[in-house]
Parts: sequence; C-alpha cells; structure tokens
Amino acid sequence: MSQNETNKKNPPTRIHAVLIGYLSTALKEVFEEGKYADRVLEKTFRSNRVLGARDRAFIATTFYDIVRFYRRLAYAAGEDHDWLRIISIYLLTNGSTREPWMSTSENDWPEIQQRLDEAERQRSLHESVPDELDHYCEEQLGSRWATELHSLNERPPVILRTNTLKLSRDKLIQRLRESGIECTAVEGSSSAIEVHSTKSLFTTDFFKSGFFEMQDSASQRVAEMVAPQPGMKVIDACAGAGGKSLHLACLMQNKGRIIALDTEEWKLAELKKRARRNDIHIIETRVIDSSKVIKRLEGYADRVLLDVPCSGIGVWRRNPDAKYKMDPERIARIMDQQREILQQYSRMVKPGGQLIYATCSILPGENQQQIDAFLAEHPEFKLDQCINLWPSEHGTDGFFIARMSRVVSRES
Repeated sequence: MSQNETNKKNPPTRIHAVLIGYLSTALKEVFEEGKYADRVLEKTFRSNRVLGARDRAFIATTFYDIVRFYRRLAYAAGEDHDWLRIISIYLLTNGSTREPWMSTSENDWPEIQQRLDEAERQRSLHESVPDELDHYCEEQLGSRWATELHSLNERPPVILRTNTLKLSRDKLIQRLRESGIECTAVEGSSSAIEVHSTKSLFTTDFFKSGFFEMQDSASQRVAEMVAPQPGMKVIDACAGAGGKSLHLACLMQNKGRIIALDTEEWKLAELKKRARRNDIHIIETRVIDSSKVIKRLEGYADRVLLDVPCSGIGVWRRNPDAKYKMDPERIARIMDQQREILQQYSRMVKPGGQLIYATCSILPGENQQQIDAFLAEHPEFKLDQCINLWPSEHGTDGFFIARMSRVVSRES
C-alpha cells in the first residue's frame, strides 16, 4: 500500500496553529527567559483550561521532546531560525504531514537533512548536551557516558507510588483499571506502579483521596534503603516538597516521628499539603534558617536521610531543560555543598543509628567519591551498602544511595 493510500485510509490528525502558538510561547519562556520547563507547562495548561486531553498530551509530548533535543533541532534549522521552524522540523521528522502553517518547504528539506546528518556525527549535538558538560561527564564516566546519555534522552515512564496506609498496590491497580487507566506493577518494588494510559491522573478521585503519589521507582528505593521501623525517630534533612518523607511515613505505618528539614519554606508548605491529602500525621517540618536547627538535633535520630542537592543528571529524562543550565563549575560548587552537608548533618545520627546519602546523579564525584572522603575523615561511621541505579541498565532515573552506620563507641 502506498503512503498516499495509507493517509487516505487513516488520515492524520490535523495540528491546529493555535496549539503551535502555545508551544512557541512555552519554548520561548524556557530558552529565552530561563524558566523551568515543568512550571512553564503547568502554567500553559492552567491558563488554557479548555484544552482537551488529546491536545494536552500533544503539547506535553512535543514540548518535552523539543526541549530534550533542542541543540540538534536548532542546528538543523540553521542560524536564522525561529520557534516555528524548529517545531516544524521536529514534527516532520516524527511522522507528521506538512501543514499550511509550517515554515519549511520541500525545497528546504535537503539542507535540513544534511544538517541533521552532520549533527549525528557529533554526540553533543545529536544528544543535545552542552559541549563542555559532555566532555566533563565523559571524563567522569569514561565510555559509559555515551550509553547513559542516550538513555537519559528517552521519554520516562509514568510511575506511581501506592500510599499503602490507605490500600494495597494490588487494590489500587484494580481500581485504576476499572476506571480505564492501564497500569502494571513494577517488578522489584512493593509499591510502584507503571501507568500506560494517557488519561489524566491528577483529576481522579484516587489522587484527591491520597491513594498515590507520582514518584519514580529509583526514588522509591531511597526510602526502602532507609528502612525505618514504626516508632523510630527519622530526619529527612533535605526534604524539599517531601516525596521521600511521605514514603518514609508509609514504611513506618504512620507511627513514630519524622522531622522534615529544608532551607525553603515554600517547599515544606507543599509537604504539609501533601501530608494532609495522604492522611499522614507524624511529619513535623522545620526551616533550616540557622546552624542552630542542626545543632539542636545532634545525636537525636535513628535514621538521617541526606537526599542532597546535586547536578540532577540522573533525572534528565524528566527535566531535560536542566542540562542546559548545568556546567562543570556549577557541579564543583554543588560538590562543595554536598561535602558540607555530610560533615554537618551527620552529627544528627545517634550512636547505633544510620546515615543514608542519596543523589539523583550518576557522576562518581558526587557519589562514591563523596562517601569515600567522608568515611576517611569519620571513622565513627562504616559503610553498610551502596547502590548505583543506571538508566541504561535499570530503566529508572539515575540514582546513587549509600547507607552508613554510626558505630557505638565503648565509652557509649
């Protein structure tokens, strides 16, 4: 069957110019105004509530793919490109038919294809990563970097974490399927669910009732490595908006005490809102506004989780715009911050307690090398276990997790 016959039998969905206008505006905000992609997309949908599910799915997929491969597409578009030309090239190279609003013609295509072929021969262009960052990561990871970089440009799966305080994973899967949401259990996890449907999850009663949170299975491994028991005193020292604090509370069966710390008050406010939706009442939040906050908690906790600030390279699948904001100098500053957090916050672990260090990075300098340096200076801690989660091997976000125990001294 010819291509024309195929199109007549299954006519392609028309892509209306108004959707392209939303895309152009969103891309401009990310690349010309430096805004975060996830917030831009959220604002786009919030400002245009008339968009249906199909239009939202098209905008989200196209937006993130263009962000993901911006360098390649911009190179193909040539020096005097605009967003309409970049969007047109993306759509035409991904099976769309030519639309009247597109800013490329048939006569343009040989030159565009030639530039795409040229980009394919240069990894940093083809995979769309800044040259300096590409070289730095290769120095850190050697030949492994090319494989991981390619995996980090894949679309991420949608993963949920079951709120096991309210229902079992099997029961949640059953209810989601009954409502038309295709999903399956993730192997090797007791709470993770992969969603295969494009149906909106956050408008469902399941979400409003706190039956699940969106959280990659690698991120879920962090709380599992903490392995808290009901009744324990746990500190989540870099809590952010609290995804891991909520998971810890589930593992503790909502019994004990979790102190969630962060330097950003608005993030802790979001944690409180999420905790109420999840019916979790053992989390106390504290803003780190001085060194006294940490000092008052010295020797307090059975478990201290340090999900430290990092380069975020392991979550480029979900935050592809982050790679354009990162460079080796910034990574060096982040590593200094990681060392400082390890030095200061480790004091909150009581003798016999455990310290868990985690990053969503795959760089040894942020991971194993930080642990080696810390243990060399702190003989009161010993390494129990560490794991690397690689996107290319495990199909998850890239994570590093290390668990250390504080030795009980004879004087204690």
